[in-house]
Amino acid sequence: MANLDSVLACLDLNLERSLGRLTDLLKIPSISTDPAYAADCRRAAEYLVGDLDAIGFDASLRETPGHPMVVAHHDGPEGAPHVLFYGHYDVQPVDPLELWETAPFEPVVKDGPDGTERIVARGSADDKGQLMTFIEACRAYKAETGGLPCKVTIFLEGEEESGSSSLTPFLDANRDELSADVALVCDTNMWDRETPAISTGLRGLVGEEIVLTAANQDLHSGYFGGAAQNPIRVLARILADIHDADGRVTVPGFYDGVQDIPDEVRAIWDGLDFSAEEFLGSVGLSVPAGETGRSVLEQVWARPTAEFNGISGGYTGKGFKTVIASQAMVKVSFRLVAGQDPDKIRAAFRAFVEARLPADCSVEYHPHGGSPAIQLPFDSPWLGKARAALSDEWPKPAVMIGMGGSIPVVGEFKARLGMESLLIGFGLGDDRIHSPNEKYEMSSFHKGQRSWARVLAALGVGD
Repeated sequence: MANLDSVLACLDLNLERSLGRLTDLLKIPSISTDPAYAADCRRAAEYLVGDLDAIGFDASLRETPGHPMVVAHHDGPEGAPHVLFYGHYDVQPVDPLELWETAPFEPVVKDGPDGTERIVARGSADDKGQLMTFIEACRAYKAETGGLPCKVTIFLEGEEESGSSSLTPFLDANRDELSADVALVCDTNMWDRETPAISTGLRGLVGEEIVLTAANQDLHSGYFGGAAQNPIRVLARILADIHDADGRVTVPGFYDGVQDIPDEVRAIWDGLDFSAEEFLGSVGLSVPAGETGRSVLEQVWARPTAEFNGISGGYTGKGFKTVIASQAMVKVSFRLVAGQDPDKIRAAFRAFVEARLPADCSVEYHPHGGSPAIQLPFDSPWLGKARAALSDEWPKPAVMIGMGGSIPVVGEFKARLGMESLLIGFGLGDDRIHSPNEKYEMSSFHKGQRSWARVLAALGVGD
């Protein structure tokens, strides 16, 4: 542990200097979605290339049709694993500017309501502060030991906040260079201020829009009511059939391949400081509406769902119009978990709809994307080592959590590079990412550096 102890001491001693480097990066308005800031995005990438080069990485700026990528390599000891660290240097727009208490690209450290220090600036939490925690851990390792405990590739994107249009082609073109034993992704949160977290699962998604058509025109309900097929009524019946009284999805084969979470993980989730009443109460609700017998955390992290995202048909303007619509439309999204095939789910849903179509009614389908869920095996040795390392740094042991949404790059790493990802970040739920007055806790920045040093030591060749 001697080398690790000296690395941690180095990080403590140089915290102010590391804050200065983060401040320099935060001052660059690298807003990727606005072409007016293209030069600033390049400037942020060049800053990172220079910083990584200064600590001994073989770093380079890589051109894309959009904003450049940053790729940097550093050798590790013989036999050490190869890790790929991913982050993004681009940020969201700052609008509405008038709601910022300080200038968004003039970083300040200020006290929060509870007296804790935080760094306030656009990009402080999403994702510049997060990615710099890893770079600072590498810097301290180089300063104290002259090397790194793992072979490390750093891959920083410049279009994450604007759709990542260059990401997939870049991964395909550089597959051999970017492939590693495991990916480290920092764009996530802790459970709370004292409890680090590793996100082990990301739900997948199938989006489907269906349009039901009956008559070839809208009809007067007085002339045709009772005799003409009404597609709104047909659609309502189909949608009502999708869930049973216990909240389960009734589409045949929907749960094929779905497994329950291990008892150990369920016990961890049950032990978290989480209130279903507060979670739902914050949005004006009170009673969980998902599968009977499943906790709220299990419902949003580890169970597949079918939700209706928009429905229309007939006259929806002001006043009243006695019409039987020619068409009715619904947008449906399925959140998927590990074991479910997006193509099979889409096909099963379409068959479910067609089995319920009456005479004089036809259907059109408009797909809106499909991606599988990502699940890190709960017995993964990478997971066990990283969890132990994080638990050594923070007041409370690291927990394994799920994520109801998705992080596209994680799916791309799995599909295109064959890599599992450890999702380890030090953001908090109140960091106001994408909003005015974005902040990153100083404790996240400092202990995030120390955490990555511990994770690198745990994954690599030990002292």
